[in-house]
Amino acid sequence: MIKRSIVLSIIFLMFFLLGGCSAQPTEIEKKAENGRLDLTQYDLNNQIIALDGDWAFYWNQLLEPASIDQGTLSAYVPFPSSWNKYQIDDEKIPGSGYATYRLKFTAADNQILALKIPKVRTAYKLFINGEPITTVGTIGTTRETMVPKYQPQVVAFNAVSGENEIVLEVSNFYRPSGGLLNSIQLGGESQLLTIRYFGLTYELFLFGALMMMGVYHLALFCFRRKDRAPLYFGLFCTLVAIRTLFIGEAFLFSFFQNLNFEIIYKVQTLSFYLGVPLILMFFRSILPQYFNPLIVRTTQIIAGAYTLVVLFTPTWIAAIINPLYQIWTVLMIIYLFAMLIKIALHREKNSGLIILGGLFLIATCLMDIITLSPWISDNWLSFLQTIFQGDANSSTGQLIFAVLYSLLLAKTFTESLEQRTVMSEQLAEMNDHLDELVAQRTRELTASNDRIEQQNYELELINHELQRLSLRDPLTELWNRRKYDETIVMEWNRCLRQHRPISLLFIDVDYFKNYNDLYGHVAGDATLIKIGNTLRTALSRPTDMVVRYGGEEFIVLLAETDKEEALSNAHRLLKKVEALAIPHEGSVVKNCITVSIGVATLLPDHHSRHEDLVKMADEALYQAKSNGRNQVVTLNQ
Repeated sequence: MIKRSIVLSIIFLMFFLLGGCSAQPTEIEKKAENGRLDLTQYDLNNQIIALDGDWAFYWNQLLEPASIDQGTLSAYVPFPSSWNKYQIDDEKIPGSGYATYRLKFTAADNQILALKIPKVRTAYKLFINGEPITTVGTIGTTRETMVPKYQPQVVAFNAVSGENEIVLEVSNFYRPSGGLLNSIQLGGESQLLTIRYFGLTYELFLFGALMMMGVYHLALFCFRRKDRAPLYFGLFCTLVAIRTLFIGEAFLFSFFQNLNFEIIYKVQTLSFYLGVPLILMFFRSILPQYFNPLIVRTTQIIAGAYTLVVLFTPTWIAAIINPLYQIWTVLMIIYLFAMLIKIALHREKNSGLIILGGLFLIATCLMDIITLSPWISDNWLSFLQTIFQGDANSSTGQLIFAVLYSLLLAKTFTESLEQRTVMSEQLAEMNDHLDELVAQRTRELTASNDRIEQQNYELELINHELQRLSLRDPLTELWNRRKYDETIVMEWNRCLRQHRPISLLFIDVDYFKNYNDLYGHVAGDATLIKIGNTLRTALSRPTDMVVRYGGEEFIVLLAETDKEEALSNAHRLLKKVEALAIPHEGSVVKNCITVSIGVATLLPDHHSRHEDLVKMADEALYQAKSNGRNQVVTLNQ
């Protein structure tokens, strides 16, 4: 019951932190139509409205309020979304370029209002009612004439009773998609500043917490270098902490406005690229049996290649290839999810917290990938875009994961401490009864040694019997094929050294399948036993070897035997088997059991092999069968 309440408390904390990822108050659902939005019925000082809907869009035109009416309206486009989604004259527009957005809204009274502007890709200039309000970066019509910059901000302006006009000039030549991915919010300045300060505070909290977690685990690694899990985890926490300063409300961009966009963009991108292999390396270090080292190594190589591209090429190149790495990351997230499910099914000890934290990390990383990928987020459901508009979800997921992993470490340390305490108590008790314990252990060891000696003796007998059985055919008690394979090599080499011939008889029982079908397998086995005994007793030399080669096939190995003697033996064995007079009504040759024999003789040399002997005997046997069976055949050699 206590453990269940702890888990429920952790889950509640997780949902609370995830709710802080967005920090969005309740907003009025009101969409602009044809570039106009009627807000006369709302108290704009006390309510927040997302200026979503259809905005007037002027592609490849930077128009100030005084000249915008002379511009060419390209279309009314859904806002916010990357302009890569828009089509002008049935053609999709590219991410690089420049454009002007315009929205007219109607207010009921003269009042001071404010706009909360998210990160715009990648430079913009804002006019309200014909007056320039703010500029971020330097807008331009080419890559050389613009200066990119990220700076989320809240800007105040004087709204007039009646129609108000917002004109937004945007240029982008540094990212694969341009425009705005998040809503511009309209409302009272204090409310919007509260939202922004809350976001900054939350992101600084994430940064501080993750950085402390990172430093803590890196310190653990310094004291225990054999365990690499804290190293990978500490580096991952540090990377995510650094990335947190550049996302969401972009603390560093806001308070250090002279930061170089390209350098910061590269640092942010590298924190993402390097984080993927680090988290897989961490999971492999704590659960190596579940994570394939080849997949982890591939992830390291891919991340290393992408890192080199980011370090040594302009940012626009990294921006182009970034979606490919996002796809690879999604594949690795799916792989990690599958492994976590497998770990859960196997009920690994102390894996519950890791699995729970890993699932939250997976979910929040997917949210960030979707949020930061226009080609996905543009097609996302609108209510999900409203909930997860920020891009700090993975930082929150990592904090949750770090907390759970720290709880697991604490649990592990506690169990280790308890085990150490128990062992100390047992050691003290053992010291108190050491003499008695030594005497008892000596008696037990003596008895154990006696049992082991007896078991070794019995085992040796069993091994001898097993060795014998392993070389004998269990039915006929003849040598088996394994014994033959050992013997033929030795006999062949001996005959090779002594320049002596070696012969082999390949024997097959004629029409034995018909015999089994007619008389049954029990009678067939008995017949094979009789034939085996006949072959064995018919040979006089102790070096002659009879082998049951398989089924109804037998081999007789005759070392130091020439062709004439081998043929003589073969004819004698043929007659011996026929003399058994075992009835066989299914034979086409005779009404009793007969055999066919193929004979081969070779004088071993360095150009021949013992396999050639078997092959020749087999061919001779085949010819004997073809000639009508119940005969001896040898090939001309």
